[in-house]
Amino acid sequence: MDQSPDAAVFPSTDSRTPPAVRLDELRLADFRNYETLSLRFTRGFVVFVGDNGAGKTNLLEAISLLTPGRGLRRAPYQDVARKGGSGGFSVRANAASLGVETIIATKMMPDPAGAAARSVRIDETAAKSADELLDLLRILWLTPAMDGLFTGPAGDRRRFLDRMVLAVDPTHGRRAADYERAVRSRNRLLADNRLDDSWLSGIEAQMAELGIAMALARSELVGMLAGMIARTGAGSPFPSAGLELTSGYDGLDLARPSADVEDEARMRLRSARYGDRAAGRTLEGAHRAELSVTHLAKAMPAALSSTGEQKALLIGLVLAHARLVAAMSSLPPLLLLDEIAAHLDPGRRAALFDLIAELGVQAFMTGTDASLFAALGDRAQIMEVSGGTVRPADPARIEGASPETSP
Repeated sequence: MDQSPDAAVFPSTDSRTPPAVRLDELRLADFRNYETLSLRFTRGFVVFVGDNGAGKTNLLEAISLLTPGRGLRRAPYQDVARKGGSGGFSVRANAASLGVETIIATKMMPDPAGAAARSVRIDETAAKSADELLDLLRILWLTPAMDGLFTGPAGDRRRFLDRMVLAVDPTHGRRAADYERAVRSRNRLLADNRLDDSWLSGIEAQMAELGIAMALARSELVGMLAGMIARTGAGSPFPSAGLELTSGYDGLDLARPSADVEDEARMRLRSARYGDRAAGRTLEGAHRAELSVTHLAKAMPAALSSTGEQKALLIGLVLAHARLVAAMSSLPPLLLLDEIAAHLDPGRRAALFDLIAELGVQAFMTGTDASLFAALGDRAQIMEVSGGTVRPADPARIEGASPETSP
């Protein structure tokens, strides 16, 4: 149902326009350390503050499950269910997306057999798959676990890249999942010395079609993101990142007609069977892609930059991606920024908040010290998290900020 923004949700005392895509309410049951919880959000900036281990990141993780995948921690669903609880969990949200209000719910039911899968309902109707969530919300996140992105294994950068692609191309997640299954099936057949040509040919044809589609989608995303960085990076307090992608198909010209490229990729897989069997894995394909990032201003690989520079590069990448998602999908994304302010100086913190405000997105942030968010002023709803409870922050602890009343 089309509705104008509710003045009770975004009070008139906030002079800024409400985000076009936002969460107004979040309800949890048996989720991590929360038995039950109901929160109402009243600002474009929502900040959760509290000690380490209080459950701040759990709140961001709950929101991240309102999109396809296993959320920002990539945790098994059994681990998400509250210990001592029912064995399942529930996340329910009231979302506003471009003037349309929607109830989104995802849950995992207890299963004595140990099988864990989550279901999704949109306005009380069962979704065919979690991919339908992308019609309503695009959710991006940055967590401390990603601080080693540039120095860690290539697989971490591929997952980071694929989540960026998924935010602008909802079909990419399904392609990637099907491709990974095909690779595992081929590796298993080779390992078992089951070199049946008909079986392998069918799998290799699927791998070629899906892998080339993934390579093309990744390449297109990297090109568009580089263009966005070039247009918006000048003068930013966060350094511009240079991006270079290798497809995983050495020497294969992706600019040729896709049918020809798929045929060549398929023939190369066929020719590589014995070599791949000896290696114990498939040595070529989309699963071997690599994303390289450089600090453009210094012409230096990101992996060789200082820890602070790497963090700033990553923030700049996420902000550029948020702009791209909004431009490509017409859905301003939700941002989940875990411990985002901890290692930024006051000037960069204030600049980050202003850049997010300019994007017109709703941002959920966490931190151990409420004073780190003082520059937000009355733009933020700040809540204290402690022992499975969430309450409005004490105004005396936040210089210049005006917390809301209890949700």
